Amino acid sequence: MTALVIRRVIRLVVVLAGVSLVTFAILQVSGDPVALMMPEAPESDRAVLRETMGFNEPLPVQFVKFLGSTARGDFGNSFFHRAPAMPLVLERMPTTLLLTSLALLIAVVVAVPVGIYSAVRRGSLVDQTATLAVFLGQSMPVFWTGIMLILLFAVQWRLLPVSGWDSWAALVLPAITLGTFSAPLFLRIVRSSMLEVIGLDYVRTARAKGVSEWFVICRHALVNAALPLVTVIGLQFGLLLGGAIVTETVFAVPGVGRLIVGAIRQLDFPIVQAAVFLFASIIVLVNFTVDLLYLYLNPQIRVR
Repeated sequence: MTALVIRRVIRLVVVLAGVSLVTFAILQVSGDPVALMMPEAPESDRAVLRETMGFNEPLPVQFVKFLGSTARGDFGNSFFHRAPAMPLVLERMPTTLLLTSLALLIAVVVAVPVGIYSAVRRGSLVDQTATLAVFLGQSMPVFWTGIMLILLFAVQWRLLPVSGWDSWAALVLPAITLGTFSAPLFLRIVRSSMLEVIGLDYVRTARAKGVSEWFVICRHALVNAALPLVTVIGLQFGLLLGGAIVTETVFAVPGVGRLIVGAIRQLDFPIVQAAVFLFASIIVLVNFTVDLLYLYLNPQIRVR
């Protein structure tokens, strides 16, 4: 068990080093950053800025310095806000994490019961409706779902606010929009896993002993059927963070996603680099936690 955890930690460090390389490459592949920041400035002024920011040094030297700055959480100052980039990103990160967590919670709360019922009552009207919902949910882009919810609940019925982040009511539409992105996948995973598990011998044995159907499903079948769901939730958390960028833009949510969109428009590279690195670090840590949870839930992996 300890050796497995150590290997996971080493892999985590390697991945973070790769993330640092990709984050550094963002600035390089976009062209000359000084020319983008000062398109109308004379070349003499550009040369002074390149020398000041260290862009004249060889790329390996720049990358080593970037790694040192990244280890300290220093991505430089924002060109637009005139303040350190990482604190600006961290200031808005709780909003994005709250939106992502609510969306994930909605997706799980909706998908797990419906997936279980669809598997137990295979071929029923609920099962057929859930199957149709899976196809529809996975074919709808996040921005389209958000716009449709705004037109229906905010414009037509006037039940919820169109945008903002001022009250609990403002959380509803963005969270549902983002949760709709993952709920169909979770439902499909739960249904498939339950269909596989409820036909196994130990489930039939529990039923033959007279154990109640609810206890058989929740205590015996669901525990093993939940293993694939745990893995998928870890992977989907990263996709939801990416989807939060679009959702925050549609609903004008003051999170990191909206900050990134504004930074890209303003060519504010320090903000983009800090946000990308922080997003990637969170995703890596979430997947690391899922790995540990999977080791706990599945003793066969620990034995191997």
